[in-house]
Amino acid sequence: MFNDFLAPAPDLNGASILVTGATGSFGRQFVKTVLQRYKLRRLIVFSRDELKQSEMAEELSASDHPELRFFLGDVRDRQRLEMAFRGVDTVIHAAALKQVPAAEYNPFECVHTNVLGAENVVHAAISNGVRRVIGLSTDKAANPINLYGSTKLSSDKIFIAANHLSGADGTRFSVVRYGNVLGSRGSVVPFFQKLIREGATFLPITDPEMTRFWITLQQGVNFVLSSLDLMCAGEIFVPKIPSMRVVDVAKALAPDLPHKVVGIRPGEKLHESLITEEDARNTVELDDRFIILPSIKLWQSRPNVFAEARKVEPGFSYTSGKAIVPLDRQGFLALMADDK
Repeated sequence: MFNDFLAPAPDLNGASILVTGATGSFGRQFVKTVLQRYKLRRLIVFSRDELKQSEMAEELSASDHPELRFFLGDVRDRQRLEMAFRGVDTVIHAAALKQVPAAEYNPFECVHTNVLGAENVVHAAISNGVRRVIGLSTDKAANPINLYGSTKLSSDKIFIAANHLSGADGTRFSVVRYGNVLGSRGSVVPFFQKLIREGATFLPITDPEMTRFWITLQQGVNFVLSSLDLMCAGEIFVPKIPSMRVVDVAKALAPDLPHKVVGIRPGEKLHESLITEEDARNTVELDDRFIILPSIKLWQSRPNVFAEARKVEPGFSYTSGKAIVPLDRQGFLALMADDK
């Protein structure tokens, strides 16, 4: 029913891939997917949580996958990244502190991981001759109003500008930006499901008009893989995904359960943006995605697929409150089924 972003896809057979934050929701799904689809030379799980790495190794039957490597480390530690990136040709940077309220109350920690961590990834990638790097971004990076969004916007800018540091024949950096992931930690969907399982008498709603973009974990992985194939340097890839009011999500999950309006949390928006009007001047679209091209001219020519892209209209913006792909209850439940 929904676009799964399965094509185009890169040929990663024989590749050496490292995923930062690989024990998170996205990282685990990405690792499972590429193990199923490709015969890799190496697949490095880089994260700071030894327990999650141990659990992941057991879940994936690591002994059956000699290409798997588990590397303890933190993106705050540039020296550790330099060691981990040796012999790697593709990096997916998924490590981040992502909880909006926690970032508001712990700004230094968020900056160290999301901003300085991105800088460390850039330096380690360039010094090790990594061929391509994709950084995962968020809708909260477009017109940010909270610290988390601001740090991710800074991270996006660092990755795009890194193409100038790497030179014409060096590492290529691009960014993927999308909205709420249905099954990820911190999403409102698992939160609502937990309350329903525990017999809650109501579901808390921040604001009846609040909307969010929605994408499944597997769609997010597929979109990153297809963007790896398209990337040239400096692009921000944005999928065309549905949006829906959070109150309608609650109704879809528990039609008979009443709601209680509890107010917007610190740093939250009523509607999220993926592309702002300012971004639109440099934005083109394909059938399944938008591509924000770098505002500063880079040296390389774009591949042929970019010749098929269409310029968006002046004043265009892509927000969850003005759905390009609206989502009703039936569509949301279908998306949930696809996520299992």
